[in-house]
Amino acid sequence: MTSTPSRKIIVFSGGSAANSLVDVFNDMIDKNNCTLSYIIPISDNGGSSSELIRVFGGPGIGDIRSRLVRLIPPTNAPILHFFNHRLPPSSIDASAEFLTLLDLTSPLYHPVPAPQALLIRSIFSHLHLEILKRIRPPSSTFNFQSAAIGNLFLTGARLLTGSFESAIYLLAIIGGVDESRTAVLPAIVSNFTHHISAGLTDGTVIAGQNAISHPSAPTALPESPNVAIHSTNAEIASATFPPLVGSDTTQQNHHIFAPTYPIEDATLPGSLPTLRAPQLQFSKSADQPLPAPISRIWYINPYGQEMHPSPNPKAIAAIQASDAVIYSIGSLYTSLAPSLILQGVGTAIANGPRFKILILNGSLDRETGGFEGLDFVNAVVGCCETSSLLDSNAPIRVQSPSPSINDDSQFNQRMRRFITHLIYIDHPSAPHVDREKLSACGIEGVRLYGRKGEDGKMRYDEKALTQALGVILGRRDAKERSRRNTMEGRG
Repeated sequence: MTSTPSRKIIVFSGGSAANSLVDVFNDMIDKNNCTLSYIIPISDNGGSSSELIRVFGGPGIGDIRSRLVRLIPPTNAPILHFFNHRLPPSSIDASAEFLTLLDLTSPLYHPVPAPQALLIRSIFSHLHLEILKRIRPPSSTFNFQSAAIGNLFLTGARLLTGSFESAIYLLAIIGGVDESRTAVLPAIVSNFTHHISAGLTDGTVIAGQNAISHPSAPTALPESPNVAIHSTNAEIASATFPPLVGSDTTQQNHHIFAPTYPIEDATLPGSLPTLRAPQLQFSKSADQPLPAPISRIWYINPYGQEMHPSPNPKAIAAIQASDAVIYSIGSLYTSLAPSLILQGVGTAIANGPRFKILILNGSLDRETGGFEGLDFVNAVVGCCETSSLLDSNAPIRVQSPSPSINDDSQFNQRMRRFITHLIYIDHPSAPHVDREKLSACGIEGVRLYGRKGEDGKMRYDEKALTQALGVILGRRDAKERSRRNTMEGRG
């Protein structure tokens, strides 16, 4: 007889990177008798999500879909394979394959039980109807290129039910995800799109998550004496949109230029062109450096103005009731920050869970070039304090790392409110961690075994990481040999 789970764990993460640790978290659930909730942002606007946002609006669902599909158990392999599938990179071939999903001739359906297959087909049929309502060939079409089937399903389900949460629930039920054991919570529950901007230390502002983390084109918003942090006429003219009908150079409200396009989509008139541009093609492996470090992340409306959206009440309640919070690996500023800066999140973390564990990335990326371990710590703490300041309507502090982090004793004393443990890989190619400075901040450092991946970047040993988390939470299998200070792959 299985005992009732006594502990509740929260994991803040994005999509693909943290998927590599899902097995670790599943083992942690089993060995520590706990439940786990993933809190994931909805600011993703790259890949097939960008086309769905352009045509239908709505939240960025790519990271939510990625985690839901990753949680589908191997015993439900046909559904896992189905929702993990992408349509071909050719828009013509992709459109043709989508039609096979409508008439049930797709081979993807063959191993899927008939009740699930017919339910899935009904969602796609509704999505197809919504697409037909919006397209005006030849100028206005929907591009199925490389579309993730899971994204199409979530969008169709959301449009059918009018509820993003209902769409998540439906995919989880069809996939056999045990939500009493593992839940996926969007950081924001909304039927509207929520974008983020990044401010760099040199004054540059970049709009849109994909432009911040995985750009497919030059991403910095050019400076202009007349256009604050927004786009210029030159940028609009060179953007990859349908040809302009006219060259409207009139400055509109809020310093936004509003050119006329031959089509209408879900983008509000006058919106930032950088948020409307297609983002179907980009590389997650290319780390084109940013022109300067990121100092702050904030949410923006379609016109580029800062806004403070309300967090998912279920996410806040889950944090408050949790025993531990884990900041998972992934993009620091585009996977973690969008959830942490929401009002109420920082206060819930500070006052709720006993353990606050940051799992440090095994390598640096475009967002964290030149960072050391304490820089990650400072950034996470800065985001949480930004959230807490929203509770009191105080001015927003800069979230950038401080080179004199240990000179401010008052700041060091506040660090443990948000981070109690730092797990890291000790290797020359991984971010450096100064254990003495970390200890001076009141944070316990846990050094782990690592291995090199095929790309040459360091990866966590799953058994070592599972054991370390168990030790922090107060439980460990007595039969397991400790692997906490073992390293591999120094060459």
